[in-house]
Amino acid sequence: MCSIASSPSELGGCNSANNNNNNNNNSSGNASGGSGVSVGVVVVGGHQQLVGGSMVGVGVGMGTELGGGHHQVGMCHDGLAGTANELTVYDVIMCVSQAHRLNCSYTEELTRELMRRPVTVPQNGIASTVAESLEFQKIWLWQQFSARVTPGVQRIVEFAKRVPGFCDFTQDDQLILIKLGFFEVWLTHVARLINEATLTLDDGAYLTRQQLEILYDSDFVNALLNFANTLNAYGLSDTEIGLFSAMVLLASDRTGLSEPKVIGRARELVAEALRVQILRSRAGSPQALQLMPALEAKIPELRSLGAKHFSHLDWLRMNWTKLRLPPLFAEIFDIPKADDEL
Repeated sequence: MCSIASSPSELGGCNSANNNNNNNNNSSGNASGGSGVSVGVVVVGGHQQLVGGSMVGVGVGMGTELGGGHHQVGMCHDGLAGTANELTVYDVIMCVSQAHRLNCSYTEELTRELMRRPVTVPQNGIASTVAESLEFQKIWLWQQFSARVTPGVQRIVEFAKRVPGFCDFTQDDQLILIKLGFFEVWLTHVARLINEATLTLDDGAYLTRQQLEILYDSDFVNALLNFANTLNAYGLSDTEIGLFSAMVLLASDRTGLSEPKVIGRARELVAEALRVQILRSRAGSPQALQLMPALEAKIPELRSLGAKHFSHLDWLRMNWTKLRLPPLFAEIFDIPKADDEL
């Protein structure tokens, strides 16, 4: 059920025999896998959404790309994870657990002996005022932070493609879920390496609370750290984190989705798998029955953090000419890019 396809592919969506929507019918991909169907981008509720139309940066089809850039991730293939209706709850646990372990760089095994080191901002001898010095620090920190976050885009896309039912969604819906859910899933993964004073990334580099406040502000950082500390207190296993991440990803109430009921059914199957896994791994524990409702209650908090994070990136959207961000980071968060990065 969960065999991993080996053929290379590109970012953004899945191809499945079960996904015979107009995206496949209209696709005109060439020998190199060029994109055929395109989607436009409009602003809805503070987030840019994807809709059918002319090419505006994001292409889907046989050669799907996120942002039309050079950073590409694999497509789904038949038999990769199976459709949601074909799988038992134990199949779902196995598939999602395997997908998480293959594509998350924050698993217990990978972070157990991580060598931590501080991110040290270099001195700026040019700045003549406090404001200039703070701007220099903010630019430098964003460049360091974005470079380390960006590889997570590819990993989370690969994870999504292996979540049961994901490849049954329309490609536009797949793109919306990945684009708007990326930060929330990434935060769920990195939470393991967050404490009251630091956020440690998967290469061991850590940002202090003060550095995070330079990137964002104290209120957002407090909320982010509180979320992570509460999630960590639940003591979730990697399998449970993977299932919870899949629930976060399969948000059927995202604005712009064309088939929310299909996504909702897939989410219900993943949620049931998480319930079973929690009860199975905590047999006899009085806390087991309380954990699933507690995790479901964390999702609105996570959604709020995602929306606030998107708003904080307005600073990057207004100052994008002052710094160089990875093109894929800029694309997934709707930040302008230089012509040579398009």
